[in-house]
Amino acid sequence: MADQETPVLRETPLADLHRELGGRMVPFAGYAMPVQYPAGIMAEHLHCRARAALFDVSHMGQAELMGVGGAAAMEALTPADVLGLKPHRQRYALLTGDAGGILDDFMVTNLPTPEGTDRLFLIVNAANKDADFDRIAAHLPPGLRLQRREDRALLALQGPEAVAAIADHAPGVAALTFMGVAETTLFGVHAIISRSGYTGEDGVEISIPGERAEEVARALLKLDGVLPAGLGARDSLRLEAGLCLHGNDIDATTNPVEAGLVWSIGKRRRTEWNFAGAAVVRDALANGPKRLRVGLRPEGRQPARAHSVIQAADGVPVGEVTSGGFGPSVNAPVAMGYVISDYAADGTALEILVRGKALPCRVAAMPFQPHRYAR
Repeated sequence: MADQETPVLRETPLADLHRELGGRMVPFAGYAMPVQYPAGIMAEHLHCRARAALFDVSHMGQAELMGVGGAAAMEALTPADVLGLKPHRQRYALLTGDAGGILDDFMVTNLPTPEGTDRLFLIVNAANKDADFDRIAAHLPPGLRLQRREDRALLALQGPEAVAAIADHAPGVAALTFMGVAETTLFGVHAIISRSGYTGEDGVEISIPGERAEEVARALLKLDGVLPAGLGARDSLRLEAGLCLHGNDIDATTNPVEAGLVWSIGKRRRTEWNFAGAAVVRDALANGPKRLRVGLRPEGRQPARAHSVIQAADGVPVGEVTSGGFGPSVNAPVAMGYVISDYAADGTALEILVRGKALPCRVAAMPFQPHRYAR
């Protein structure tokens, strides 16, 4: 029997810099990515909450949708209000399937060209980018073009000091509010910078040409208060912020209602119901979902991990943990998961099976750590 070949991992333009900085590289979504640096996940997490942390998220998929009618075409695939998106504004959106499930979550920006032609800038999750872009391209009418931007890198500078750190090096960025986008320069390099991120903190995401990524990253790391951070801290930060990870907390088997993401469905879209899977989503909204995504606060210090069974006090299974770990900022374990709707009220006493033992917990409101976006 022949040995199976180990899949070759792709690398981002910052791979050499990660190794130089002592990053511990692990496989993630087909890429070799740093899970942490020598300081450790907890230190990186807390530094992001206190100052500014630099994450490499270049494995994410970037693309531009060009041509008149792009927003209307996207609305056939997402319940987000894309037509109502103002120039230089970004929106969180869901790519829904015909059965109403969440194929992916993504960011869409209305970024018109200097000539005034229509352009939507899309950022999707790394593990789904091929399927996402194939699906979008397959549903485009004549005259529209989806151009993948494999030539671009993506950096996330997150934390309360992030914007101040780059204010003198990126014209116009300091004036942005949450989900505002500027096409500008950073250290003289063309950049698309959004005041957004996935940590619950203020900060920016920076799309730049891949061949200039290491140059820009090194310049950012020289700024006062900026340190590198890896996937481990990114995961604990988004969990404390109550933000979903596709493939864990949302996927093709979950719909926006049970996931607690109804807010991402545009008001107008709830009257038109003309997106993929709309009938299923509409039914869940009208009649209530059978299960709901909830926050969980385990007692003690033992974290609960994904796929742990959630049960009622009488031992009857009522759900499953989808994300869990120790929250450095709250100094306690936190988790989220899905439970039968009858058990979803805040304060409900439940148990999580951890290594065969029933760990007491309670349903808790999210986020566990308050968001600090620039409104």
